Amino acid sequence: MAHLGVPRGTARQRRRSVALLATGVLTIPALAGCSSDGGGRLPVAMGQDIAPAARDRLADGSTLTWAIDAVPATLNAFQADADGATTRITGALLPTLFPLDERGEPRLDPDYLESAKVIEREPKQVVLYKLNQRAVWSDGREIGAPDFVAQWRALSGKDSAFWTARNAGYERIEKIERGKDDLQVRVTFSKPYADWRGLFSPLYPKEVTGAAGTFNDGARTTLKNTAGPFRLGSVDKDKGTVTLVRDPRWWGDRPKLESLVFRAVKPEDRADALTEGSVDVADVDPAAAHSVAQAARYRTGNGQPAHGPGADITPAAALRSWAVAHGSDEKAAEAAQKARAENREAVAAYAAEQKALNRFAVRKSLEPAYTQLALNGETGPLSDERVRRAVARALDRQELADAVLKPLGLAAKPPGSHLALAGQPVYKDASGALGDQDAKEARALLADAGWTTGGAVQKPGDTKAGSEADKKTDKKTDKKTDKKTDEKTDGDAEDAGKKPADEATGEAADQDKDETADKAGKDTGATADKAADKDARAADKDEKDDKASRDEGLYIVGDEKPGDRDPAPRALATAPAAAAQSAAVLRQVAAVTGEGATRVGTQDKQPGGAPGAYAPQGTAAPAPAPASNRLGKDGKPLTLRFVLPSGPGSQSLRGVGEKIVAMLDAVGIGAQITKVSDESYFKDHIASGDYDMALYSWPGTAYPATDGRPVFAKPEAATDGSLLVEQNYTRIGSDHIDQLFDRAVSELDAKTSGDLLKQADARIWAAAGSIPLYQRPQLVAVDKKLRNVGAFGFASPRYQDIGFLGGQAAGSTASPAKGTK
Repeated sequence: MAHLGVPRGTARQRRRSVALLATGVLTIPALAGCSSDGGGRLPVAMGQDIAPAARDRLADGSTLTWAIDAVPATLNAFQADADGATTRITGALLPTLFPLDERGEPRLDPDYLESAKVIEREPKQVVLYKLNQRAVWSDGREIGAPDFVAQWRALSGKDSAFWTARNAGYERIEKIERGKDDLQVRVTFSKPYADWRGLFSPLYPKEVTGAAGTFNDGARTTLKNTAGPFRLGSVDKDKGTVTLVRDPRWWGDRPKLESLVFRAVKPEDRADALTEGSVDVADVDPAAAHSVAQAARYRTGNGQPAHGPGADITPAAALRSWAVAHGSDEKAAEAAQKARAENREAVAAYAAEQKALNRFAVRKSLEPAYTQLALNGETGPLSDERVRRAVARALDRQELADAVLKPLGLAAKPPGSHLALAGQPVYKDASGALGDQDAKEARALLADAGWTTGGAVQKPGDTKAGSEADKKTDKKTDKKTDKKTDEKTDGDAEDAGKKPADEATGEAADQDKDETADKAGKDTGATADKAADKDARAADKDEKDDKASRDEGLYIVGDEKPGDRDPAPRALATAPAAAAQSAAVLRQVAAVTGEGATRVGTQDKQPGGAPGAYAPQGTAAPAPAPASNRLGKDGKPLTLRFVLPSGPGSQSLRGVGEKIVAMLDAVGIGAQITKVSDESYFKDHIASGDYDMALYSWPGTAYPATDGRPVFAKPEAATDGSLLVEQNYTRIGSDHIDQLFDRAVSELDAKTSGDLLKQADARIWAAAGSIPLYQRPQLVAVDKKLRNVGAFGFASPRYQDIGFLGGQAAGSTASPAKGTK
């Protein structure tokens, strides 16, 4: 799937690290060196698997080839179409002032900074950076205040000539001044900014950020001036390679690698690339990882193949084959000899492949990202919070996490936070604001919302489903809901002003709300259940009619009967910064796209999201829930449209989706799975709001106050009737959540800021728009002789420390070591 661009513009989100493929499962040995106990080691959620080794044990002068999805469209990390390859490459070329450690915390890099700290809080926040006196750009000029000033002006959002995808934090800077010399940079903020450590990373030279033309176009294909352990050697789009070489002006530890080649290899071609030896490091899917793991077990104790051609030939069968091949029956002998020759060739080819793959090991950990079930609260049944909460209460998140992670030997504890991962300072399990799996409570919530077993077949006497009467009722309900929401928001805002860190108060309010809804639902649910037998016969007739209309092989997305679907959602505006999630776009999501303005209307949708679009061959029409179990209201069954990608890299995601469908069916919620192409999945469905339920991932971050705000911000109505959603693709938010984020990002005390974020997270859970399911696995195939590279987790790579142990890996064609073979 090709990368999809986004419109130029600004957004409030800091660059998200990488976006997010659908992961599968395989059986390979459990990750060593990680523990979830309290014995002082990192929790497994934050562990690394990089085969660490001291620098003096590594060979000098090798070349390493690293697989990426594609040659990046731009080397400017602040542009909308920057992706994971951009991040990986610029990490070796440019200064990152505060790289992340294993816990996802920013740590000062002494190669660039002697110190950086807040020196004044009143009347305004002032940060003083003292730069390493040895730090220079590759042209010999020292890194200094002019570079900071140029980058601030380019990213502040005040000059529209600069095409930047984000300006979070930079817009709060009031001025930047030179200290006693250019090596001291004094930054004054107009408003306090807690996440100031995330600024100026990567830091570009003033030659790039000082002029709009260079920023917009010049830095897309080349970087003439860099300041990292490597400098840019060449970019060859025809060969699909980006080559970095040692920078002779680098003042830090000398890189162990002489050169570092990033090669474009599609995810589905990674196993072949490993076998051919054309790459040394590659993120792989479960199938490729399984192949690598199998290769280590190819030979049995007696030297016979354990799998592949010849593995099932017994000694007796081999003897019979030999006898026939050398027997008196010339025809039979000729056939046997031919078969034996073909078998020898197949065994030899497979053995060579296994030998090549056995050069690699699979490094694995948990990726700093979580997969969520997103519930679109804009229209339809899920606009009712009770229905969303019922969906959440129907899910066994532990079972889903186990299915994905346990076969890998990885910790399978479902995430308890939307804003942090286990091991980070602000992490707190706030899922209690929503509650654990409870089918009885889910049914009670649904009954309270009016969805009953009788409702699926009973139609109101004066109208039909989808009539004007329904529309009037919907409008009346919306007005009531808006009024209640406004009253609650006003109360929340008042509480927020009185008690800035009163987390307990917010959680208690959510709990009271749960108990009230659940209690009301129980009574209604009990009455509804008694009506089940009476309505079973009529419901069974509906099921037969539905079944007769199903297509066995290909089914048309959007070809529903009148009344089966809610009206199309209003025109929705996407966030330009969504492109920053596009690092692994081939494997799960595409970046959001649009034309000119940042709004995508229903009339602008591509064929992938249009009614009548064809689902991929083999997509069976969804089966309805059993008649006795189906819930409905006013004759309309409760059916949710569950959109999933259809590509080969999304098998595991679809497997998780099928488990969710079964869990929802158990409480009477029908889920209609719609498979769409990978190209249209995110752009035409998630970003445009053309779904009820969907699975996609968000990366973790060291700066949740900044990065979490656009993801969970309350959507705002624009003057043209569109909905400005930033990156909140569930369209669910509140003023109180926004206020908590705003206060957290302006709070310089880390504990107070963290408490505010925990309060915000509890309310995000209670709103039930995003339900985190599991932290994603990270699988990386790495040459066994390589050290300090693999599954990094949160941590930033130290490129100068990556190298081969005691020389080049034997037989590698990807990386001939200088002076070795």
